[in-house]
Amino acid sequence: MGAGIKVDIDDHTPELLAALKEHLPDIMDAIGATAEGHAKELCPVDTGRLRNSITHAVTDNGRTALVGSAVEYAAYVEFGSSTRKPKPYIKPAVANHHDEYQELFEKGLQSITI
Repeated sequence: MGAGIKVDIDDHTPELLAALKEHLPDIMDAIGATAEGHAKELCPVDTGRLRNSITHAVTDNGRTALVGSAVEYAAYVEFGSSTRKPKPYIKPAVANHHDEYQELFEKGLQSITI
């Protein structure tokens, strides 16, 4: 009779989750910065005030990246109004680059060591 095969399995789930919690804000910051750049590229420019106001923030304990502007007329440019056609710059910056954001996320995950 042949020698038996012994398999030891170590569960590193807690360490992986801790590492993910630690690194996720940085990953989401990279995604947010990239989306911010795309929004600035797409933003219509008159004076440059709106484009220069576009920024990003990471919230929800690092699980969410927000991109936007606090300029009072930002929404009117994005969505239009009764007197102005919409000129979207935030939505396409997010929606049209899904694969790029996924790559950034995966690259960030691959850099995690436990």
